[in-house]
Amino acid sequence: MLAEIRGLNEECGVFGIWGHPDAVQITYYGLHSLQHRGQESAGMVVTNGEKLTGFKGEGLVTDIFTSEAVKGLSGKAAIGHVRYAIAGQEGYENIQPLLFHFQSGSLALALNGNLVNAQALRHQLEGQGSIFQTSSSTEILAHLMKRSGFQQIKDQVKNALTMLKGAYAFLIMTESEMLVALDPHGLRPLSIGKIGDAYVVASETCAFDIIGAEFVRDVLPGELVIINDEGLHSELFSMNTSRAICTMEYIYFSRPDSNIHGINVHTARKKLGKKLAEEVKIDADVVTGVPDSSISAAIGYAEASGIPYEMGLIKNRYVGRTFIKPSQSLREQGVKMKLSPVRGVVEGKRVIMVDDSIVRGTTSKRIVRLLKEAGATEVHVVISSPPIKHSCFYGIDTSSKDELIAANHSVEEIRQIIGADSLTFLSVKGMLEAIGKQDEFENRGHCLACFTGKYPTEIYPDTK
Repeated sequence: MLAEIRGLNEECGVFGIWGHPDAVQITYYGLHSLQHRGQESAGMVVTNGEKLTGFKGEGLVTDIFTSEAVKGLSGKAAIGHVRYAIAGQEGYENIQPLLFHFQSGSLALALNGNLVNAQALRHQLEGQGSIFQTSSSTEILAHLMKRSGFQQIKDQVKNALTMLKGAYAFLIMTESEMLVALDPHGLRPLSIGKIGDAYVVASETCAFDIIGAEFVRDVLPGELVIINDEGLHSELFSMNTSRAICTMEYIYFSRPDSNIHGINVHTARKKLGKKLAEEVKIDADVVTGVPDSSISAAIGYAEASGIPYEMGLIKNRYVGRTFIKPSQSLREQGVKMKLSPVRGVVEGKRVIMVDDSIVRGTTSKRIVRLLKEAGATEVHVVISSPPIKHSCFYGIDTSSKDELIAANHSVEEIRQIIGADSLTFLSVKGMLEAIGKQDEFENRGHCLACFTGKYPTEIYPDTK
C-alpha cells in the first residue's frame, strides 16, 4: 500500500560507516537506499577524527544533500538518518542525527525505534536538572550517558541502555569511534557489512548492495558493537534477550531486496501470498497487487491459485510532494493521483486485489471503487497479514486504536465499508508459517503486538 496516503509509516532508517575516505558520499547513497523508511527529513554527521560536523534538512535525501550542501563535509566516518516523525516529535530540531558538544568532545546520535518509557525518563531527568532541546526520545540517551558517572564512552552507553525500554537501534558516534546498539528484543532490523576495510551499518541490507558492501552479520539483540580504527569489538549490554523482530518489516516496511535474519523479504512476501491462496479459495479471473509492497504477495497468490497475475493497478511515480493545492474533488479522491486502474486488464473481470494490510480502511475503499469504476465486475480483497487491531508503541506511526478499523469492526463489517465482494485476512498461524517461525536452530521470534495485543515489553501508561 502507499504509506503517504494510508497513514502507516515506519519511523526511520539509520546508516553508518567507519574508516573510508569517501564516507560522506557512501552515506548519501546508503540513505538514498533507505529513503522508503522515511521521507520527511534526513541528516548526516561526519567526523575527520578531530571534530564532528553535521548537516540536516526537511525533505528527500536528494533535495537535502546537494553538491553545494555537502561541499564542506568530509571525513573518514559518518552516520546518517532518514525519518518519518511520529506524533509529538515533529520539528526541525528533532531531525537526526542529534549532535551534542561537550568540553571533552562531541557526540552524535541516530535512532530507529521508539522508547516506551521516554516520558518517565524525561520527567526524571528534568527533575534532576536536565534541560532538553528537543522532544525526541533520542536525546534521552545523551542525558543518561552524561549522568552515568563513567568516563569511558562504552561504559556510559552500556549503563544508559539498561534504563531504556522499547524498540531501539542506535548509532552513536564520537571523534574516535562508532557504537551500535540493538534493544534486547531486536525489534528493529540492523545489519553490519564491510566495504574494503571499512565497516558499514544499516537498517536494511539493501543499502549494502547499493554501495558494494559485503554483508557480515546481523546485530544481535542486546548487543553493543564498538567500531574504531582498531576494528570491531562486540559485547552484550543485556543478558535477558529474546528476539521479537517486527513482523511488519517482512510484510510491508522493508524493501523486497533486503534480507532480514537470513530471510529475503520478497521471498517472504511471495510465501505470504501463497499461504493466502491456501487459506481462501476464490473463483476469479485475474489477481492484482496494490503497488509496491503487495506485488510480491500478489505474485505468490497467483502462482498458488493458478489464477493469472495482471498489472491491474499502476502507481504514479512522479507525483512526489506537490506544492499545488488540489481541487476539492481531487482531494476527496486523492488516491487517483497515486494509483490508476488499468481498464484493459480489469474491465469485465472478477478481480482478486491483494494488499498487505488495512489500517483505517479509507484507502482500501477508494481502490475498490477505482477498480469497479474501471469495469471490474467483482473485487475480492485479500490481505497478506492478520487484522491490525492494536496500536504500535515501537516507532510505527499507526493510528490510535480508535481509528484502527479492525479494532472496531468485524471482517464482514469492514467488507461492507470498503465495498468489496469478499474480504479475507491471513491468519496469524499462516503468517508465521510463511515467514518462518522460531525454531530450535535459531531464535527467530516475531513481534505480533499489532495483531494480538501481546507486547514484548512493558507498556507505560503515558505511551498509550
